[in-house]
Amino acid sequence: MLRYLPKALRHPAFIVWSLATRAMTMGVRCAFFDTQGRVFLVRHTYVKGWHMPGGGVERGETVMDALKKEVREEAGIVLTEPPGLFAIYRNTIHSRFDHVALYVARSLPAGPAPEPNVEIAETGWFALDALPEGTTQPTRTCLWEISQNLPPREVW
Repeated sequence: MLRYLPKALRHPAFIVWSLATRAMTMGVRCAFFDTQGRVFLVRHTYVKGWHMPGGGVERGETVMDALKKEVREEAGIVLTEPPGLFAIYRNTIHSRFDHVALYVARSLPAGPAPEPNVEIAETGWFALDALPEGTTQPTRTCLWEISQNLPPREVW
């Protein structure tokens, strides 16, 4: 989604301003695991760290439609069946009004990683015990909860 916006609208200051002025925002992410148990992560061009693929839910869009669109754009993964909802978190990192729905999909074939573009700097499949340097703490914690069958915490 961000790659279609003019550069000024992708600026971190604009993103922070837009998050601060909305009543509530909703995001989606998905933990994709391949048949070897590796997880797919992305590193964006506009925010630091490695993350699970996902993005914002736009007005008039369902959560599942947003998830399908974002993972196709960021990971090149086409969802043929809905992944399972793991948790809905309150995300206080950028705004007190943000929420994230986290889904889990397992046993995917590890296809070729998408080429870097204006939005995605790097992608890859990683073993849970060998996550790349810079993987965000929320990503690490969510993956730990999923892998250990722990109940999810409430805050991202």
